[in-house]
Amino acid sequence: MFTLFHHPFCPHSRFIRLIAGEYGLELKLIEERSWERREAFLLLNAAGTTPVLMDDEQPPIPGAAIIAEYIDEAYGAEMGPKRLMPETVAERVEVRRLMAWFNEKFFEEVSHPLVTERIYKRFMSEENGGGPPSADVMRAAKANVRYHLAYIGWLAQTRNFLAGDRPTYADLAAAAHLSAIDYLGDVPWSEDDAAKAWYARVKSRPSFRPLLSEWLAGVPASRTYVDLDF
Repeated sequence: MFTLFHHPFCPHSRFIRLIAGEYGLELKLIEERSWERREAFLLLNAAGTTPVLMDDEQPPIPGAAIIAEYIDEAYGAEMGPKRLMPETVAERVEVRRLMAWFNEKFFEEVSHPLVTERIYKRFMSEENGGGPPSADVMRAAKANVRYHLAYIGWLAQTRNFLAGDRPTYADLAAAAHLSAIDYLGDVPWSEDDAAKAWYARVKSRPSFRPLLSEWLAGVPASRTYVDLDF
């Protein structure tokens, strides 16, 4: 068993949970409100960000990219054709490029501001940045999601999955970030049928079920969130 310090609506944490689900790894989940900057958590990850994976035989493993690489190095070879990282150098570069696109660029421009404004701020004290959501921040993020969705649609039209012929970390990273804002109803699915069809395939995978079953009190999920044929 592994222990994952996470937040249910942290997109990076969702990415790792999807990987664990695909690889059949059992996770003990501990919710961490990173904005509280608990001393015990900072000892695990000085950056104070989620997720952090604990494996009894290893030191704390911080950050989505590092955890993803660790899981692939430790367990990927056992997965055979279901491995989430390809074997060739060029294919692996493409997967890592798209992982960075979603875990860094999409996160900064879309998922982080929307999740922070609409979810995290509800639980933050004023001194930690809590308060009413910023309409300007949300407006900018909702505008940004449109060109990201168009890019996903273009990839989905030119490939079977985002990075190639089979599912990889790239698909799970993109889907993890989209799932967090789809819960809020902030993905304009009607604007790109190819992106919508790709996401429907990914969220129909068994690894997605735990995410779709989680709800936040006071913030109901959008109509499309749990609908596998939306």
